[in-house]
Amino acid sequence: MTTTAEPQQYQFQAEITRLLHLLSHSLYQNREIAVRELISNASDALDKFRHVVLMDKQYDDGEELRIDVLPDPEKRILVIRDNGIGMSREELIKNLGTIAHSGSLEFLTKNISDNQNLSLIGQFGVGFYSSFMLADKVEVVSRSYREESGWRWESDGSGTFVIEPEEVAKRGTEIRLHLKADMDEFSRAVRLQWILRTYSTFVAYPIRVGEERVNEQRPIWVEPKSQVTEEQYKAFFSFIAKRSEAEMSWYMHLTLDSPFQFHAILFCPTDNQELLGMGRIEHGLHLCAKRVLVQDNCQDLLPVYLRFMYGLVDSADLPLNVSREALQDNSVFRKIRKTLTKRVLGHLEEVATNEGNKYREFWLQYGPIVREGIAADFENREALAKLLRFKSSHHEDKTALVGLAEYVGRMKEGQTEIYFASGPEVRSIERNPNLEAFRAKGVEVLYLTDPVDEFVLNNLYEFEAKKFISIEDGNAKVSELKTGDTAEKPEEQKPDDKVPDGFDRVVSLFKDALGERVEDIRASGRLTTSVACLVSPTGAFSAALERVLNAGSTEFKPAKRVLELNPKHPLIDRLISLANDAENVHFVKNCGQQIYANLMLLDGVVPDPHETADRMLNFMNELAQKR
Repeated sequence: MTTTAEPQQYQFQAEITRLLHLLSHSLYQNREIAVRELISNASDALDKFRHVVLMDKQYDDGEELRIDVLPDPEKRILVIRDNGIGMSREELIKNLGTIAHSGSLEFLTKNISDNQNLSLIGQFGVGFYSSFMLADKVEVVSRSYREESGWRWESDGSGTFVIEPEEVAKRGTEIRLHLKADMDEFSRAVRLQWILRTYSTFVAYPIRVGEERVNEQRPIWVEPKSQVTEEQYKAFFSFIAKRSEAEMSWYMHLTLDSPFQFHAILFCPTDNQELLGMGRIEHGLHLCAKRVLVQDNCQDLLPVYLRFMYGLVDSADLPLNVSREALQDNSVFRKIRKTLTKRVLGHLEEVATNEGNKYREFWLQYGPIVREGIAADFENREALAKLLRFKSSHHEDKTALVGLAEYVGRMKEGQTEIYFASGPEVRSIERNPNLEAFRAKGVEVLYLTDPVDEFVLNNLYEFEAKKFISIEDGNAKVSELKTGDTAEKPEEQKPDDKVPDGFDRVVSLFKDALGERVEDIRASGRLTTSVACLVSPTGAFSAALERVLNAGSTEFKPAKRVLELNPKHPLIDRLISLANDAENVHFVKNCGQQIYANLMLLDGVVPDPHETADRMLNFMNELAQKR
């Protein structure tokens, strides 16, 4: 091959001269990105040579394909070398003297103006020019795999470049950055190791700083799942999540080819750090383009209710901007997010169906986060509803959890509603007088021990066309249901619904005593053993949720509730006999007030302590006098 003996000087293509300053000073948000871009170019050159070898074995010299990063602090030079495909003289002119070879001026002028970073780096190849962010002179020494000698390209970025022959022993490309006066950090090995581990740790070829390899972690997500061991998954989780291998609960390894290609690997830790008082989880997934990190904390790849997941997404089809620091086409990004979300929810449903104990442990950790999706993600609401878990009256073991599908499968004949009871704990819920009618009918009730659960069900509204309704709701249709085999049948329960004579007199005295504190007072059709209960107006929040809302806002006003009395209870029967005597009116009214206060206490609301204490003292005095 004939080479030109003397150096030849060339003008950059017009758009290079005019726009090189923008590309090297304004395009990238941080200077360390220049190292990432040059490593990416080196990796591309190695990929191309590997392809050449696959097509023609004569070029295979058995040498390890690698990238060397060689800093020289004394001379303030940074060298990045690969033994890839290399470049000829013509390729140096074409690749380093022209952006995209055609149409660059129109494209870049249009999209770089007004600080808009819009072009596609995969198509326009401007990453090399980020070198001038770090260097005031750049040398490129390269030898093509097809040639026996090489060439040296040199430029200070001012408008011209020089090409001359150079004796190069082996194929490949070496970029020499003569660092600017304020860029000494890029001649320090420790700083370079950090940059390479951050951005280029998954590059498929060895990257060495001096003699030390900095990218030991294999990109296992691009390998067939059958070839990845459990130990490798655990090690990768430990690497990417900075947590112990033992803290991994489960993982997903995804590869999709249509309508676009991407690989993903997702991990779920065993424990939820939010429950440990460490605040809201704020990490995101790693986003890569062809194994090169684009964003290390991308919180938009999964919805916020899956924020506990760790992992990585890699796609060659990502429409990145020219600086490879952001996506330019959000539609592709949204499709990736949609696919990942559906795959994670599908996996959770599969675990819930086939591995109940494992899912129970997951729900105890992450249920408070996952249920946030009911209000936030309408598209996946049905899938999320299947994942919800609650305690229930069905199980003697009060730590057991049931799903909505399981509840619906056990519903009584004619039952059209899913019933729930709210309270601070199971023990207090089971003392709720409103529960008696449901026990009597053998109807299952979900126990909501977290106020957020009631918000979730109110947002969900229904499941499989069955509406959610609190047992305290005055419109609950439990009385219309047939009594099941598991129903409790207390001796006090009688077939007739007729209230005894004199009951209305007791109701009238109770209304005088309670006044505006209650919406109404009436006979109950739901009580079997308790003397009374409080019923919420149709559509109102439960007392437990109202208590939480009231604590959070002084402007919140709880709805007035209905006091229902059990006309068959011995106490009501005794009050009926006393109510007709004028001397007993005050006592009957005090009983009404105390019954209401007791019910408030059962709901976790403390009535006026002074009034209640005085009333109890009067009761004791009257009892003592009668004895």
